[in-house]
Amino acid sequence: MNRVDNSSPLTYLLTAISQVGFPIVLTGYLLTRFERKLEILTETITKLTEVINNRSNEGSHEK
Repeated sequence: MNRVDNSSPLTYLLTAISQVGFPIVLTGYLLTRFERKLEILTETITKLTEVINNRSNEGSHEK
C-alpha cells in the first residue's frame, strides 16, 4: 500500500496549488527567488562602493 507523506515538498506544492491556484504559487516562488538575487546584488554593490572609496582615498593621499 502506497502512503503519501504529507511533509513532502510535492504534497505541499500540490496542496498550495489546489488552495490558491497555480499563478499565485508561481508568483510566490519567483518573488522569493528574486528577493535572494536582490540581496546578493545589494551586497555586491556595497562591496564595490567600499573598494571605490578605498581607492579614491589612496589616490588623494598620493597627491
